[in-house]
Amino acid sequence: MLNKKKQILFEKQAQIVTAMAHPLRIAILDFLKNGEQCVCKIAKHIGSERSNVSRHLSIMVNAGILQSRKNGLNVFYKLKAPCILDFFSCITTCLKQNIKDNEKLFNVMI
Repeated sequence: MLNKKKQILFEKQAQIVTAMAHPLRIAILDFLKNGEQCVCKIAKHIGSERSNVSRHLSIMVNAGILQSRKNGLNVFYKLKAPCILDFFSCITTCLKQNIKDNEKLFNVMI
Protein backbone atom coordinates (compact mmCIF):
# COMPACT_ATOMS: atom_id res chain seq x y z
CA MET A 1 0.00 0.00 0.00
CA LEU A 2 1.30 3.44 -0.96
CA ASN A 3 1.86 5.96 1.77
CA LYS A 4 -0.18 9.16 1.53
CA LYS A 5 2.73 11.37 0.38
CA LYS A 6 3.64 8.98 -2.46
CA GLN A 7 0.01 8.71 -3.50
CA ILE A 8 -0.32 12.50 -3.69
CA LEU A 9 2.95 12.78 -5.62
CA PHE A 10 1.82 10.16 -8.17
CA GLU A 11 -1.54 11.91 -8.58
CA LYS A 12 0.17 15.25 -9.23
CA GLN A 13 2.57 13.62 -11.71
CA ALA A 14 -0.39 12.03 -13.51
CA GLN A 15 -2.08 15.45 -13.76
CA ILE A 16 0.99 16.87 -15.50
CA VAL A 17 1.30 13.91 -17.88
CA THR A 18 -2.42 14.15 -18.66
CA ALA A 19 -2.08 17.87 -19.42
CA MET A 20 0.65 17.06 -21.97
CA ALA A 21 -1.21 14.13 -23.53
CA HIS A 22 -2.34 15.73 -26.79
CA PRO A 23 -0.39 16.03 -30.05
CA LEU A 24 -0.93 19.80 -30.30
CA ARG A 25 0.23 20.30 -26.72
CA ILE A 26 3.37 18.30 -27.41
CA ALA A 27 3.97 20.43 -30.52
CA ILE A 28 3.52 23.57 -28.42
CA LEU A 29 5.98 22.33 -25.80
CA ASP A 30 8.48 21.49 -28.52
CA PHE A 31 8.11 24.98 -30.04
CA LEU A 32 8.63 26.60 -26.64
CA LYS A 33 11.96 24.81 -26.14
CA ASN A 34 13.60 27.80 -27.85
CA GLY A 35 12.09 30.28 -25.40
CA GLU A 36 9.07 32.44 -24.76
CA GLN A 37 6.55 32.92 -27.58
CA CYS A 38 3.27 34.77 -28.06
CA VAL A 39 0.03 32.94 -28.84
CA CYS A 40 0.03 34.30 -32.39
CA LYS A 41 3.43 32.75 -33.20
CA ILE A 42 2.52 29.47 -31.48
CA ALA A 43 -0.74 29.22 -33.46
CA LYS A 44 1.02 30.00 -36.74
CA HIS A 45 3.80 27.49 -36.04
CA ILE A 46 1.48 24.59 -35.27
CA GLY A 47 -1.15 25.58 -37.86
CA SER A 48 -4.12 25.95 -35.56
CA GLU A 49 -6.59 28.70 -34.64
CA ARG A 50 -5.59 31.01 -31.80
CA SER A 51 -8.71 30.10 -29.81
CA ASN A 52 -7.82 26.40 -29.99
CA VAL A 53 -4.19 27.08 -29.08
CA SER A 54 -5.29 29.30 -26.17
CA ARG A 55 -7.44 26.46 -24.81
CA HIS A 56 -4.50 24.05 -24.92
CA LEU A 57 -2.18 26.63 -23.37
CA SER A 58 -4.65 27.20 -20.55
CA ILE A 59 -4.69 23.49 -19.72
CA MET A 60 -0.90 23.44 -19.48
CA VAL A 61 -0.76 26.64 -17.42
CA ASN A 62 -3.31 25.19 -14.99
CA ALA A 63 -1.20 22.03 -14.68
CA GLY A 64 1.89 24.13 -13.89
CA ILE A 65 3.80 23.23 -17.05
CA LEU A 66 3.78 26.72 -18.57
CA GLN A 67 3.79 30.23 -17.27
CA SER A 68 2.35 33.26 -19.02
CA ARG A 69 2.74 36.99 -18.99
CA LYS A 70 0.74 39.69 -20.67
CA ASN A 71 2.38 42.51 -22.62
CA GLY A 72 -0.24 44.88 -24.00
CA LEU A 73 -2.68 42.80 -26.03
CA ASN A 74 -0.26 39.89 -26.40
CA VAL A 75 0.13 36.95 -24.04
CA PHE A 76 3.50 35.21 -23.97
CA TYR A 77 4.13 31.66 -22.78
CA LYS A 78 7.24 29.81 -21.69
CA LEU A 79 8.15 26.50 -20.11
CA LYS A 80 8.17 26.63 -16.33
CA ALA A 81 10.66 23.79 -16.13
CA PRO A 82 12.42 23.14 -19.46
CA CYS A 83 13.52 19.75 -18.15
CA ILE A 84 10.00 18.55 -19.05
CA LEU A 85 11.39 18.11 -22.57
CA ASP A 86 13.66 15.34 -21.27
CA PHE A 87 10.50 13.29 -20.81
CA PHE A 88 9.84 13.48 -24.56
CA SER A 89 13.41 12.47 -25.35
CA CYS A 90 12.86 9.38 -23.24
CA ILE A 91 9.59 8.61 -25.03
CA THR A 92 11.35 8.94 -28.39
CA THR A 93 13.99 6.47 -27.20
CA CYS A 94 11.20 4.06 -26.22
CA LEU A 95 9.58 4.44 -29.64
CA LYS A 96 12.87 3.73 -31.40
CA GLN A 97 13.36 0.62 -29.28
CA ASN A 98 9.82 -0.52 -30.06
CA ILE A 99 10.56 -0.18 -33.78
CA LYS A 100 13.71 -2.28 -33.41
CA ASP A 101 11.83 -4.91 -31.41
CA ASN A 102 9.06 -5.04 -34.02
CA GLU A 103 11.59 -5.38 -36.83
CA LYS A 104 13.24 -8.29 -35.01
CA LEU A 105 9.86 -9.94 -34.49
CA PHE A 106 8.91 -9.39 -38.12
CA ASN A 107 12.23 -10.89 -39.31
CA VAL A 108 11.71 -13.96 -37.15
CA MET A 109 8.23 -14.45 -38.58
CA ILE A 110 9.45 -14.43 -42.20
